[in-house]
Amino acid sequence: MSAIELSEQELLRRNSLQELNKLGINAFPAEEFKISHYSADIKKQFEEEPESLKDVMVAGRIMTRRIMGNASFAEIKDNQGRIQLYFRRDDICPGEDKTMYNTVFKKLLDIGDIIGVKGYVFKTQMGETSIHVKEFKVLTKALKPLPIVKEKDGKTYDAFTDPEQRYRQRYVDLIVNDQVKDTFIKRTKIINTMRNFFNEKGYMEVETPILQAIPGGAAARPFVTHHNALNIPLYLRIANELYLKRLIVGGFDGVYEFAKDFRNEGMDRTHNPEFTVMEIYVAYKDYKWMMNFTEEMVERVALALHGTTEVKLGDKVIDFKRPYKRITMLDSIKEHTGIDINGMNEEELFKVCEQLGVETDPSMGKGKLIDEIFGERCEGNYIQPTFITDYPVEMSPLSKKHRDNPELTERFELLVNGKELANAYTELNDPIDQLARFQDQMKLSEKGDDEAMFIDMDFVRALEYGMPPTSGMGIGVDRLTMLMTNQQSIQEVLLFPQMRPEKKVENDSEEKYMALGIDQPWVEVIQKLGYKKAEALKEVKPTKLHQELCGFNKKNKLGYTNPSMDEVKAWLA
Repeated sequence: MSAIELSEQELLRRNSLQELNKLGINAFPAEEFKISHYSADIKKQFEEEPESLKDVMVAGRIMTRRIMGNASFAEIKDNQGRIQLYFRRDDICPGEDKTMYNTVFKKLLDIGDIIGVKGYVFKTQMGETSIHVKEFKVLTKALKPLPIVKEKDGKTYDAFTDPEQRYRQRYVDLIVNDQVKDTFIKRTKIINTMRNFFNEKGYMEVETPILQAIPGGAAARPFVTHHNALNIPLYLRIANELYLKRLIVGGFDGVYEFAKDFRNEGMDRTHNPEFTVMEIYVAYKDYKWMMNFTEEMVERVALALHGTTEVKLGDKVIDFKRPYKRITMLDSIKEHTGIDINGMNEEELFKVCEQLGVETDPSMGKGKLIDEIFGERCEGNYIQPTFITDYPVEMSPLSKKHRDNPELTERFELLVNGKELANAYTELNDPIDQLARFQDQMKLSEKGDDEAMFIDMDFVRALEYGMPPTSGMGIGVDRLTMLMTNQQSIQEVLLFPQMRPEKKVENDSEEKYMALGIDQPWVEVIQKLGYKKAEALKEVKPTKLHQELCGFNKKNKLGYTNPSMDEVKAWLA
């Protein structure tokens, strides 16, 4: 990267790096820095045992500095939070050589640099627990400046809040926005709470393939790739269901997996093409048992995270205390539309959709039509946790038919805040029925439904060996985290959400500038000043451009001969 491409701050930091090198200080040392304490622990321990903190070693990133002659303050941020440092010149440099304080600390360090310090803990006259630094070491020189977030009178200024920047540069977001890190700490706690809950029950965590020859287990459009050695297409999994059920066939009584799944579909506030789901399958259980199991698990997560079952979400309070309300899908549609669709055929359902103003297309079968009606007219009404049960058979090709009504299945979805959180079945274990359902899905695919399920004949073969009665449940970890951390967007709970390619304004070619009479060395300078299109120069006053060019030349020590005012006027004529 040439100097002309760098900002003034980036140039200054690189110059500081060179000066550190001249002093024999490696700004990127390899050896271990032994940390003895962390910021939050120090503050707590000092209140209880101040005498135990006479010798501490702490490392972190410089977030603020106050240079005040022979004594200065700084604040560093470590894994637990922030703590103030007090630097005194004669403590840092007890001998004649004051370089480490006067030059290194005062002139060559910047906000964002990472340092290690050794000293003792004390409390300032203002009552702030701080570290009196006896020694410090440069551990990393930051070559890009951090966005500086300022606070005054309880108000925040210049915050790093632009969502696109935050998601693209999550590393910066985590440094400057403390609450972001807290969200991801809670996400890990949610996963660990679920994992502990399953392990206590004696269920086994397993791993299943991400690359699959047949993308089964859900109705969704897959991502497709190609395996060169085998010369076959492969798909990123849309669900891990069929592999987990193969393990139940194999003799495991209970298996679960925290899985990355992928669906080549739209992106919005609640959908990302790559997402995390937990699926669990337990032999000799049914969907009624699984409802109780699911609400017990979700309640435990809320208590582990908040100490209460009541969780704030926007202007609402969601109460995860069990038991949750239960209502059948058809009763829900009847309640919210006044129409009883029980027993209706495809033609009748198209008419109901037309009557309700629900969008349809000719590829839709009964299942999709009912799903659209429910999604448009019912789903958004369920703010508090609610189990929607007994879905029509056309909507649930992997679920067992209802024991009391063969047109329905033993399935539930858990809705919270108007969105699906979990989905579960009494699993279909009849291989003949399963094959027939897969074949029905293929008919939908032939009609143009690109989300219809593939036929997985190996899974049918597995069922032919016999799968015990089983219940399975899948829950979206990303959505659960959104609910538990009061976030309105899935991007806020994904460390690195999928983003569109970064937009970059391309510079015009050198030839376009040179056609105006501009000498080649000045073209790069003009572009660096922000004039990325030759056309933009038409709007610039010659005096302004002349001042900018001469100033840039001097500041960056380019050594060019400055153009005269007449030359600049000729360029812009």
